[in-house]
Amino acid sequence: MLRKTLLSLLIFTLLCTVAPVFAQSPTDQPTYIVQPGDTIGLIAQRFGVPAGDLIAVNSISNPNAISVGMPLKIPGLEGISGTLITQSVPLGETFKSLSLRYQVSPNILSRLNRVTSPQELFAGASLVLPQDSQKGTLQAEAVLAPGNTLLETAVGLNANPWTTVFSQQNAAPMDILPGETLFGKLADVKNEISAISPMIKSIQIKPLPIVQGATTVIRVQTTRPIALTGKLAGKDLHFFQESENVYVALQGVYALALPGLSPFVLGGTTLENGRFDYQGSVVLKAGFFPNDPPLMVDPVTIDPAVTKPEETEISKVLEAATPTRYWTQKFRVPVDSPCYKSTFGNRRSYNGGPYNSFHGGTDFGVCANLNIYAPADGVVVFAGPLTVRGNATIIDHGWGVYSGYWHQKEIKVIVGDKVKAGQLIGLIGATGRVTGPHLHWEMVVNGIQVEPVDWLQQSYP
Repeated sequence: MLRKTLLSLLIFTLLCTVAPVFAQSPTDQPTYIVQPGDTIGLIAQRFGVPAGDLIAVNSISNPNAISVGMPLKIPGLEGISGTLITQSVPLGETFKSLSLRYQVSPNILSRLNRVTSPQELFAGASLVLPQDSQKGTLQAEAVLAPGNTLLETAVGLNANPWTTVFSQQNAAPMDILPGETLFGKLADVKNEISAISPMIKSIQIKPLPIVQGATTVIRVQTTRPIALTGKLAGKDLHFFQESENVYVALQGVYALALPGLSPFVLGGTTLENGRFDYQGSVVLKAGFFPNDPPLMVDPVTIDPAVTKPEETEISKVLEAATPTRYWTQKFRVPVDSPCYKSTFGNRRSYNGGPYNSFHGGTDFGVCANLNIYAPADGVVVFAGPLTVRGNATIIDHGWGVYSGYWHQKEIKVIVGDKVKAGQLIGLIGATGRVTGPHLHWEMVVNGIQVEPVDWLQQSYP
């Protein structure tokens, strides 16, 4: 043991005496790819260059005619080359890890994005990154464990210790501390780990940034079986195994949630009692929800003495996250002719009151017949009359996903019924808080109402 320690110290001493030399970055102008919403003025402002110089170097005859995907040379960014890509910051990435991954100095990243503090970086934030085809990008391959030397870790990875040191942009191996993620060029990117923990291969949050009223999918791929827990925006996440070492949680984002930073927590325990914990923030973006025309309804249906007990009753029905996933494909439209009367999230005012609530679902008018169909397989967990919702049905689709059908003329199912996609479950009516006959269709994901149309347009998870 003593001999091994002395040998490691000797090699470290030799490495410490030589500082790695990095090649000077090319001075040719980098290329920026135009993004949605970009203008010449905004691009010039983003990179701190005169708009006239940007127009001149790219020989632009009509500054108003730039299009998404168009490459533009950016003058004045000395020492920066390659293609400037725009992406959302992935979860768990830091200013340092992105610097190492893309093999650029933190100073260059700061200049490109006008970041004055690395703490300004949050998952979902938009970031410009230089991508050099000659350098490529590096992958997270290991974490320097306490008690392990850099040499031992490099040998365990079958990597050259010199290469490992250079990849970390450190002048000396002793600068690399236990707990730091090591980056390198992996022969097989399938062996990459997350910057959060060696127990995690990857974490995906879609969409990122998260959006008011949207269904968020959190997919975690691990290196071994693990029990996961977590929270997003204060809601407990429920993870279900999708495939070997792949776990998925679905979570709705409240339509009135304040835009800005939203807390995200993730933790896990392995069968061997290994443990990791992560706390961070993700960017929450506002959705687009216009005001509906003011509505006049029966005052009883907006009385808190009536609405609050009903909300409590429905919340209890929706709180379980059934471990069985009943649906297998995209949801189908729950009516024969989908004519939309009101869309999800629209801000609402009742009887002259303020616009302090939102429409929790999608309204379909009577445009073909009165039939209401199950949009996907599931189990009926509620069927009965309510004051606000009228004759109501709720279907549990599993994994914390529910659908609701309000204001029915007639309910054609009972609690406990197993329904199939396309099965007749009720008739459109005008019961409860309504201004006319229609079907109000809701999708609820882990206790939060979400945009139902998303479930018609894409297959979750």
